[in-house]
Amino acid sequence: MLTSKFRLLTVLAVAVALAGPLMLAACGGAEPDPRPVIGVSIPAATHGWTAGVGHWAEQAMRQYGDEVRWRFQRAAGGDQQVAHIEAMLVSGIDALVFLPEDAATVMRVIREARRQGVYLVSVDRGLEEPIADLYVAGDNPAFGRIAAEYMVERLDGSGRIVILRGKAVPIDAERYNAAREVFDQHEGIEILADPRGEWNRAEAQRVMDDILTAHDRIDAVWASDDDMALGAERAIHARGRRDEMWILGGAGMAQIVKRVRDGDAMFPANVTYPPSMIATGIHLAVAEVLYEGDETRVADKLPHDAAVDPDLLLTGRDQRPEGQRELTIPIQLITRENAAEFYYEDSPF
Repeated sequence: MLTSKFRLLTVLAVAVALAGPLMLAACGGAEPDPRPVIGVSIPAATHGWTAGVGHWAEQAMRQYGDEVRWRFQRAAGGDQQVAHIEAMLVSGIDALVFLPEDAATVMRVIREARRQGVYLVSVDRGLEEPIADLYVAGDNPAFGRIAAEYMVERLDGSGRIVILRGKAVPIDAERYNAAREVFDQHEGIEILADPRGEWNRAEAQRVMDDILTAHDRIDAVWASDDDMALGAERAIHARGRRDEMWILGGAGMAQIVKRVRDGDAMFPANVTYPPSMIATGIHLAVAEVLYEGDETRVADKLPHDAAVDPDLLLTGRDQRPEGQRELTIPIQLITRENAAEFYYEDSPF
């Protein structure tokens, strides 16, 4: 944990860097800049999906040219993210789009942002309290259910499987619980192990290697994430057991989708969970602070895989509902038949 003194110094240093131009303008007597200021805080690119989040965030911000002033930070941990957001609040922001590194750690500073009247858009990992103005996330229960139903069908209702879980955050629990509900309905499905691979290739490889040592037959791996799927594959290859089992990952990594498209037996399918949801959050924050809440002004900028129903877009502040609004990104099954629709060759994820 950061000490109070170190955190204060970090906040002040980042705040000075963020607010420097504004301070100079004020000292020089220049007119205040009327453009809205939006903060964007996301985790560092520790795996493919978060790298994709950064790519989509930068792409969304570029679409507004100099209409908006941006405060963009990637955090290497929960404490650093808190420091980044605190600095943004010191420098002054109108809206904050954030993907929590750790929902519990960030709550205090998000409450402060709320108190200051900052428009809050939470993306992917939900907060402990629904205090954001807008929560954008994929349909995680559907993710778990759709992937599990595909696995059961492909195994014809009987098989020995491994589940790899992600970080201990609500979205992982939503995926896992929905998948278990499906698996538990089929007596022929035996779950051999369900350790956490932490959404990390190296950790997934390590835990999968342990499982391969403990079990002499495995039919399939429900990895729930494409980075963990690739880590599990490394362990399977190293043990010479490639022809024994197949893997179902998730999130639509280009590398995996290409293999699905090409008929790779190790990866017969995938499910979507687009990192472009950060861009959806950014565009809707812009609508709030630049276009006075008219979300139809940004409708043509929303990523196509957001699949946002136009009826969900609201025009005018007077129509905005009380409390946190939720926008759920649908989940789709990717198979060899439709994989070409989900393959983006130049995607960083």
